[in-house]
Amino acid sequence: MILAHLHQLSLHASTLGAFFQDDTSVNFGPMGLWNQMGWLARGVVILLIIMSVWSLAVMIDRYLYFAAARKQSREFAPRVAGALKEGKLDEAVKVADRNKKSHLAEVVTSGLQEFRTYGSGGTVTAEQIESSKRALERAEAIVHAKLKRGLGGLATIGSTAPFVGLFGTVAGILKAFGQIAAQHTTSISAIAGGISEALVTTALGLLVAIPAVWAFNYFTGKVEAFDVEMDNSSSELVDYFIKQSRR
Repeated sequence: MILAHLHQLSLHASTLGAFFQDDTSVNFGPMGLWNQMGWLARGVVILLIIMSVWSLAVMIDRYLYFAAARKQSREFAPRVAGALKEGKLDEAVKVADRNKKSHLAEVVTSGLQEFRTYGSGGTVTAEQIESSKRALERAEAIVHAKLKRGLGGLATIGSTAPFVGLFGTVAGILKAFGQIAAQHTTSISAIAGGISEALVTTALGLLVAIPAVWAFNYFTGKVEAFDVEMDNSSSELVDYFIKQSRR
């Protein structure tokens, strides 16, 4: 009886030994993981890196663009308001031309130029006001499109990068099963390459997606705030035109 138990223990020990044999031969460094990857997993990693670089470029571009728009709009608003109070349309247009990165300046300029095409003197007509209003609406749509440039790509990357990583996960698991079948063993060294490949692509997919989603939500909030500012500026300018028509 005792000999039977000893024999079973020796079998379990030999099984564990086979499972843990040669596990130190696996290199988990960046280059080691890359060398152990198959071409399919490498393609997934390269695609995720491209997506990450593109999203990072969009983040930097949108941050700088929004920062410049905010800064110039703060300088533009009080100056153009002062020029309009004094009835200096030409001066207001010049102020707008000096702040071309301002989203407010681009909208207001369109309205002022359309209003000025009818002439600065004489009675302000309803047709003139309506034409200026349409010019403001067109400018708002154009500026809104400029503000949202690249954000659709961020949304796409944020929603698809985890699934691209999941594709690499499936490839890694299949590789692990293939190694088990080829080597007729379930040791760590046999499946470590495929499992590490699966985990790396999964983690990389999440690493690419999470910042993209955060950035998309942040910049979308900024665009909505800019839209409100443009709507308010357009409304105030139309009110100014109406007041001019009653003088």
